[in-house]
Amino acid sequence: MKKIIAVYPGTFDPITKGHVDIIKRASNIFDRLIIPLVTVNVSKNILFNIKERVKVTREVVDELGLSNVTVDNFNGLLIDYAHKVGATVIVRGLRAVSDFEYELQMAFMNRNLDPNIETVSMMPYIKYSFLSSSIVKEIFFNGGDVSKFVPKVALKYLLQKREKR
Repeated sequence: MKKIIAVYPGTFDPITKGHVDIIKRASNIFDRLIIPLVTVNVSKNILFNIKERVKVTREVVDELGLSNVTVDNFNGLLIDYAHKVGATVIVRGLRAVSDFEYELQMAFMNRNLDPNIETVSMMPYIKYSFLSSSIVKEIFFNGGDVSKFVPKVALKYLLQKREKR
């Protein structure tokens, strides 16, 4: 029987409980889930460098005890990365209607680049549907409490970042 490998790419700067929700649920669907963190994303204001994001995400995955989930990083086209690791599925989180247009464009482009790789959109539970890393960072650096939005490990690293500022 063929094992289905999926990738759930993202910046995860920082990882949120919405990301964790998708990771848990996707790990129950696919034989193997790889979380390739985007090394560079010019459209985002990155707080944690790639080594820090990989470390935090690995610690969160380790705490979850999900043996079929691994964390990696990549630079370049996601389709090329999917080929490299043998993935046939791309998992994307879809929070709100505002995400839909962008995710649809990405899914169509990825299908154009390789029609054998499917995109699966997963909606987080409603309590996480408004969450984004950008909003978490904004709340956090303006003195707000984000403990209910991020895993404890991520909060620890956020607090360290704030101390260094």
